[in-house]
Amino acid sequence: MNLTLQVWRQENATKEGRFVTYKADDISPDMSFLEMLDLVNERLIKAGERPIEFESDCREGICGSCGCVINGQAHGPLRGVTTCQLHMRSFKDGDTIVIEPFRAKAFPIIKDLVVDRGSFDRIIQSGGYVTVKTGPQPDGNATPIGKDVADKAMDAAACIGCGACVAACPNASAALFTSAKVAHMSYLPQGQVEAHKRVVNMIARHDAEGFGNCTNIGECHAACPKEISIQHIAIMKKEYICAAANYEPEIQRSEGAI
Repeated sequence: MNLTLQVWRQENATKEGRFVTYKADDISPDMSFLEMLDLVNERLIKAGERPIEFESDCREGICGSCGCVINGQAHGPLRGVTTCQLHMRSFKDGDTIVIEPFRAKAFPIIKDLVVDRGSFDRIIQSGGYVTVKTGPQPDGNATPIGKDVADKAMDAAACIGCGACVAACPNASAALFTSAKVAHMSYLPQGQVEAHKRVVNMIARHDAEGFGNCTNIGECHAACPKEISIQHIAIMKKEYICAAANYEPEIQRSEGAI
């Protein structure tokens, strides 16, 4: 396969970026998208040019670090796959492929296709954990949990925090990510003790990071490589309504009004 790539190149967060055109010739259709970029980078390095900066780690669709926008779609044209799971057979010989980073105020560009998703880490740090004293390690079956509940919690916990939901949302909302982190603990009895405090703090952090509001467009679910359900957003909003009257966000106390 011979392809034309239009890649977003940006030296750092303070400099202007632009699209640069590269030829990607003799590409095997069995290569993954990132393997194709590896080959292009090898050729750039041999030519004395700066390679394209992009993120990757596990390359198995688990870590969530490989996100970029391909032809206007987060992670590319296929549903339910990450960028590293996308193969070049999904494109045709002679195609032009436009590759750019996730675009969001809360995801500032570091370099080329690499963005800073530390805002997700701060949302989790604000409440995505259980701090109750549990004592010695309990037996795995000590707390009975129904299969339906366990399945719902597992579905929510499947979120890998890649940020595709933010990139796809016209409001740059992280409601799907935040709701998945809220919901998978809310379903389980271990997460009930701090449920109200958790949802208030996580939503406050979400807003403080500069993410937009959810308006139920549904693009987040369509772009999510793990197909996280937007039903979790409804659960999060319900919990927030029940909790907001009783809890003041800790971020408000420490950083001023949101």
